[in-house]
Amino acid sequence: MKKSTAAALALTLGSGGAIADAGAQRGPLSEADMQAVSPALERYADARLVSKLWKGSDLSPRDRSLITVAAVIARNQTILLPEQLELALDNGVTPAELSETLTHLAFYAGWGNAVAATAVAKEVFAARGVRADQLPGAEAALLPLDEKAEAARAARVDKSIGTAAPGLVRDTTDVLFRDLWLRPGLTPRDRSLITVSALIANGQDQQIPPHLNRAMDNGLTRAQASGVLSHLAYYAGWPNAFSAAPVFKTVFEQRESK
Repeated sequence: MKKSTAAALALTLGSGGAIADAGAQRGPLSEADMQAVSPALERYADARLVSKLWKGSDLSPRDRSLITVAAVIARNQTILLPEQLELALDNGVTPAELSETLTHLAFYAGWGNAVAATAVAKEVFAARGVRADQLPGAEAALLPLDEKAEAARAARVDKSIGTAAPGLVRDTTDVLFRDLWLRPGLTPRDRSLITVSALIANGQDQQIPPHLNRAMDNGLTRAQASGVLSHLAYYAGWPNAFSAAPVFKTVFEQRESK
């Protein structure tokens, strides 16, 4: 498959000095395929995404791959997923981390979206020679739990929706925050990063504040959080990015005022 000149070059320094592999950002389509239908779309893919967006210094190439994979899975855009999984592996995301990302997003983007993405990842992993013993097991020794913080979170959720959905409150505690979030296959920062990305991608603005705060508590900087919004405008659409932007602004201001 022919690549544009910019896509074929080794790309720039991201945060942390890594070299970004941005691919061609066309999924399975060739340059000729794109130009035969939408020459302007091909121009934006090359001139904006490959040559500029993926070269930004506010996020590392690895972070860009993680948030793009999360957004593509959340929106069930499986036509884009093979290229993005390949790029993620080239940009330093391990097969184990991608496996854990699929598991995590089943709960934040929907079971069907995660299963659809798993079918795509199976082919990518097979082509790369990834073995099952390289992936996180079904059971894992969980990370330590901050009992005080978790008790406060559970109390807030119970007060908010406990009378309407006690089963949801129970499983949020038992399945998500006392199990899923403690699995060691992703760092807490990465788990927060893909969660926030999926929420932005699906327009779940009301759910962003607690998860953005958690992400920043887990080490995501304000500049990196802003970079997530800018990056996902291209993959989730400008309306979703603009809808999330005031929520980010409020979280930033509240954290600064403390």
